[in-house]
Amino acid sequence: MLKEYNPYLEYKGDDLYLDDVSLRALAEEFGTPLYVYSGSYIRDRIRAYTEAFPEALICYAVKANFNPYIVTLVKEEGAGADIVSGGELFISLRAGIEPSKIVYAGVGKTVKELEYAISSDILMFNVESLMELEVLDELAGKLGRKARIAIRVNPDVDPKTHPYISTGMKKSKFGVDIKTAKKEYEHTKKLKNLQVVGIHCHIGSQILDVSPYIEASQKVVELYYDLIKEGFDIQYLDLGGGLGIKYKPEQSNPEPSDLAEAILPVVKEVKAKIILEPGRSVVGNAGILLTQVQFIKDKGHKHFVIVDAGMNDLVRPAMYEAYHHMVPVERKDRPYIKTDVVGPICETGDFLALDRELQAVERGEYLAVLSAGAYGFAMSSHYNVRPRACEVLVEKGKYRVIRQREDYEYIVAL
Repeated sequence: MLKEYNPYLEYKGDDLYLDDVSLRALAEEFGTPLYVYSGSYIRDRIRAYTEAFPEALICYAVKANFNPYIVTLVKEEGAGADIVSGGELFISLRAGIEPSKIVYAGVGKTVKELEYAISSDILMFNVESLMELEVLDELAGKLGRKARIAIRVNPDVDPKTHPYISTGMKKSKFGVDIKTAKKEYEHTKKLKNLQVVGIHCHIGSQILDVSPYIEASQKVVELYYDLIKEGFDIQYLDLGGGLGIKYKPEQSNPEPSDLAEAILPVVKEVKAKIILEPGRSVVGNAGILLTQVQFIKDKGHKHFVIVDAGMNDLVRPAMYEAYHHMVPVERKDRPYIKTDVVGPICETGDFLALDRELQAVERGEYLAVLSAGAYGFAMSSHYNVRPRACEVLVEKGKYRVIRQREDYEYIVAL
């Protein structure tokens, strides 16, 4: 069952290993909470995309996991970057990703961020509003540059995911209505410092059914032909990311090949280059959060396992009521009990699992929280003045620290 999450995750004897490295040994050496990522898995996922879409540009969504070592790793496999902030641009460039492989989305880009990206000569801004077009044109003019742009359109497709990560519907704050998008494109003809090169859409995240991509792609292709007729030179169709991963045992991973089978027939006559922006599906099941049991608490009607990882380390369960599968790092011959796995934060919402059937554990033992590679450390915080976790990258039996554990001095240093 574990190999369905990650083929490099397995028990050897009674100890859990990731990419041929003992997770118990890592927890003992570096302490917990501890994020551990499989480099082999990340490489495999980028290769799966490039094999399924050999003519496309794969731009890794840096927001999923911005650790510079991981961004460098996806760059080594030929990927570009999908960014949503100046900080993500900084990390992408520092990792060696060519500006010609960077696309920039986000509804609230600041002047400083826009100027940074214009000066860096990135491939394309995915513009989210009419006002942004005008601001970008003004800034590009001041810098003596021409900014390449796509307009992010909302195809109003239900991606069948959590409402907080559904981004392509009419009521969303993102993009412009696809039915009126031609108005925004026509407006660019008045703006001398912009070059229209593409269309962008992104319908949501953690999508397990590829059928919404078909509908979204059909609408984007229809707009593509309308714009070609109006004289626009559309060189790129950026169809976004959002492919989901296996979180629950009963779920299955949609593969990049499934996505290709869905959308390539729709775009086969299009002369533009396809761009995809995978994030979670690259790093999500590459990562594990290791946490140590601090206390066991039984209140009669309720059983608790209290661990040292809290919502400041992994906020997804508190924020989305998200499920993360958990297994013991050391297998024991013990019964299963129904328990809440909770953290040390002073919030009732500080939990990693509720009413979970889990093998009984004891104080000092370790649990592995699966599917933690995406939006885990990236969304972590210093709440309750808790230092953020150490991160380790493992690959083929070797490991290296890719982020040192913080301490109290680090938190107050500024």
